[in-house]
Amino acid sequence: MDIIMPQLGETVAEGTVTRWYKKVGDSVKADETLFDVETDKVSTEIPSPVAGVVAEIVVAEGVVAKVGARLAVIREAGPAKAAPAAAVAAPQAVAATPAAARPAVVPLRASAADRLSPVVRRLVAEHQLNPADIQGTGRDGRITREDVTGYIARRGSQPAAATTPATRPAPAPATVQAGQTLPFNSVRKRVAENMAKSWQTSPHVLQVVEADFLKVDQARAAHGAAWKAREGFSLTYLPFIVRAVSIALGKFPKLNASLSGDGLTLHRRINIGIAVDLNFDGLVVPVLKDVPSKSLPQIAKEINDLASRARAGRLRPDEMTEGTYTITNNGAFGTVITAPIINQPQVAIMSADGIRKKPVVVENEGGDAIAIRPVGVLAQSFDHRAVDGSYSASFLAEVKNALESRNWVQALES
Repeated sequence: MDIIMPQLGETVAEGTVTRWYKKVGDSVKADETLFDVETDKVSTEIPSPVAGVVAEIVVAEGVVAKVGARLAVIREAGPAKAAPAAAVAAPQAVAATPAAARPAVVPLRASAADRLSPVVRRLVAEHQLNPADIQGTGRDGRITREDVTGYIARRGSQPAAATTPATRPAPAPATVQAGQTLPFNSVRKRVAENMAKSWQTSPHVLQVVEADFLKVDQARAAHGAAWKAREGFSLTYLPFIVRAVSIALGKFPKLNASLSGDGLTLHRRINIGIAVDLNFDGLVVPVLKDVPSKSLPQIAKEINDLASRARAGRLRPDEMTEGTYTITNNGAFGTVITAPIINQPQVAIMSADGIRKKPVVVENEGGDAIAIRPVGVLAQSFDHRAVDGSYSASFLAEVKNALESRNWVQALES
């Protein structure tokens, strides 16, 4: 069976094989980690799709390969054959030093600290490490995840506790010289390219509504403490917003769609991407699939799982594809209104901004009254080629209505 370079995100065209866990002739089990891939956005482990014997390695460690390129061959049955000498060599045009020929430890180059992968950069920041103290064993002295975890183990450190965006400390300010130019790292460069392309492609329109989160707060108050004790993480507003958006998308399918030539392709499945920050170094968008089929507790658990594994560089390739709508959650930082840029080829994206207690007018049978309510802002950017303002506004009204009127206490008990 041919092993190919997976699609790690809809806008990613290539990746670098950073490590093979097996060599030619080794047995491998189905779902056992076979190799690591690093792209501009993520570093992740790729499991073997089948059990068998590694018959050939076509692309060596450190070599960049296009999505869909043949990386290796696994023979699903029978004894392993001796691999030809060229099997583990890189293609001549992109020659790389074979892993076996590298020294066990390569001294860190001055520039290696500027080329950390997202997962390595996250680990270094979490544990407040100085990259210059860590010896890199990767290509050209690059620091790998194993280098960092080994360094931490030798220091006797324990993994840092996970923190929310609201409590995660900001990076220490760097010393900046007048007129200094800071080159983009690979993650920032790709984000810049994608955002510029989206802005040039889609005529963006922003619409904003305020929603009363009283019923959501009642559900969080009723179940929040028990939830955290049982699940190990806090019950945030985001799962409720995701559920409300999925309900509205079912009624307004033109926003669960993609532009296709002169037409609009409506998607049968509702797969919601959740933008995840990588320690201020870029974003990845893992996808929560088939949201309407999931209960509210399932949605909350899957969001936490996807975000945690995204920051650890352990997302599976298929978890970053097939998104039909995206939500970016900036509320933890206290933002008021964010105008997000559409995640192509989708036609809309929502920003969930800060939720604050505000005095609001409450209408009831006895007359109007002033009450203090938790009010949040939901800001949607939509592609004006796909729909008009009335359609988008009606969708936002449906999201608002779901958040304000549904029995969320009961939904958490399902």
